[in-house]
Formats: sequence, C-alpha cells, structure tokens
Amino acid sequence: MEVLSSRILVRPSDPGRSRRFYQDVMGLAVYREFGPAEDPGLVFFLGQGFLELSGRSDGVPGRTFAIWLQVRDLSAEHERLSAAGVRVTRSPRREPWGLVEMWIEDPDGTPIVLVEIPDDHPLRRDQRRSVPG
Repeated sequence: MEVLSSRILVRPSDPGRSRRFYQDVMGLAVYREFGPAEDPGLVFFLGQGFLELSGRSDGVPGRTFAIWLQVRDLSAEHERLSAAGVRVTRSPRREPWGLVEMWIEDPDGTPIVLVEIPDDHPLRRDQRRSVPG
C-alpha cells in the first residue's frame, strides 16, 4: 500500500475540552479547521504527521481514536484488503465533505480509515491566492 499522508483521529468525549487541551495547553499549531464554527473539527500539526479532533466518542473504551491513511486508489485497496481477509466495517463511499472513505479494523479492532481525495476536492488544489509578479 502506498500511503500518501497519515494522521491520528481522536473522537473525544468532550470536543471543546480536547480542542482547548491540544491547542492551548499542548500548544499544537492548527493545520486545518473544518465543519461548523460552533463545533469545528481541528487538524493539528504533529511532527511529520497530523492529529485530528473531530466527531464525538460514544464512550466505548478504545474507540476514541483511529488511524487515517490517504491512499492513491481506494477501489484497488478495497479489493486487495478484502481478498486478504481484512474486516471492512464500511465500504468505500463519498462522504458529504467530499472525500471517499472506507473503514477497516486491525486485528485488535483499531479503526483505520482509508481515504482517497478526489481530483475535484479542495484539498487537491492550492488554495493560496496567486501574488501578482
């Protein structure tokens, strides 16, 4: 599998408390903010990777985090991983936020989301304004 980028996903029981902890206490720099202004998801820089706080935990121990892996061809990975007997908990589908996602689990049940960024998604484009030369 060719992984293009990765991050750790945290589904906190109290998103506001966790945002304050990682941003204000830990001092992590924000890479990206998304979703509603009153309850945004945040992605923090984490060395060579990222830490994303989004959604909310259902309170089940061990289900407050997941691994996020961006891949080039999600259909090919779905076929390959299914053939290898990997448990697919959610088949590939385009999400309302525009990414194509598939969820699997590792042998211990750790959730792993595999993501393909479609060509027409804003993450594929340089969002900076060009500076007149």
